[in-house]
Amino acid sequence: MSYPSTVQAIAISKTGGPEVIEKREIPFPKVAPNHLVVKVQYLGVNFIDTYYRQVSKRLKCPEERAQVCDREGVYSPSEFPFVIGRETGGIVVGLPTDEFVLNNPDYKKRGYKEGSRVAVDHLSTHAEYISVPWETVYVIPESVSTLTAVSALEQGLTAISFMEEAYNVQKDDIILIHTVAGGLGLLMTQLAKSRGATVIGTTSTPEKAALAKANGADHVILYKSEDTVSRVLELTNGEGVHAIFDGVGKDTFESDFLMVRRKGTLVSVGNASGAVPPFPPIKLAQKNLKLLRPRYYSMANYIVTLAEVLYYGNTLFSLLANGTLKTQVFKEYPFTAEGVQQAQIDLTGGKTTGKLVVKVSD
Repeated sequence: MSYPSTVQAIAISKTGGPEVIEKREIPFPKVAPNHLVVKVQYLGVNFIDTYYRQVSKRLKCPEERAQVCDREGVYSPSEFPFVIGRETGGIVVGLPTDEFVLNNPDYKKRGYKEGSRVAVDHLSTHAEYISVPWETVYVIPESVSTLTAVSALEQGLTAISFMEEAYNVQKDDIILIHTVAGGLGLLMTQLAKSRGATVIGTTSTPEKAALAKANGADHVILYKSEDTVSRVLELTNGEGVHAIFDGVGKDTFESDFLMVRRKGTLVSVGNASGAVPPFPPIKLAQKNLKLLRPRYYSMANYIVTLAEVLYYGNTLFSLLANGTLKTQVFKEYPFTAEGVQQAQIDLTGGKTTGKLVVKVSD
């Protein structure tokens, strides 16, 4: 097909508050021989989008290929204007032209076709059309809607890979999930329950607690009015939990050490309240603890190889199709600067549950 010369995209020209988000016209993306071209229908909104926007000081990336720097949980655009976002869904309108790619057995396994519905995990993809490496594109099966796939892609792949590799959740484990009513927290709760674990969660309001329980959480602690540490120790007969999945970061890190049991595992999922400050490794020796800090965006380094991408993508869509995982869409926002600004304000304001999405086209 012939492509338009320009597209509308959600971008920033500088870092700052939500007001720096703008919808602007940019040239149609350069189509490389190994790329798929996708007409976008939905965008997923994630905390990582706000990290790019908020960084106050740009950092020089040591790797030429790096589009974003990661220094103690801080992310910085490589150049401006910078198109935000990394979770996208739509329809394939162009296939690779590189014969080496087309004959690649791993490429053939995906079954890409023009008209395929796909979900994309790639930086700077919040635009009407995107051109992306085929390795970052997941074909959506007929049994899963595009909206569901976009609602689950980043957080679903994170939940599955973290609960298999950071800490392999097992039957009879007791797991603590901070911000249990968020998009990631709900999926982690559902996944842990499907594996036979007991789930304790933390959240801010009774309404969020009810939602978490409806998704399988056994106990939900209202951290604003309850002593989280005391409640966790009470629920575990003083032993603590087997593992903690903590997306809050700085504000909950110290108390995590009080709530995890001997030989337990702390998985630092994210840093919504700020990056965890430096600490002496000897702190882990008090209970012989394991501490992991996998990267949230793109789940690196759990989902890197072609085999890993295929395995985790198939696993996610299988769990969505059979009902083990169910997404909760909090709200659909319009594809405007104001719409995306409001989505980020709502996400960081602590009043949302489930997933926030932006609708781009039918």
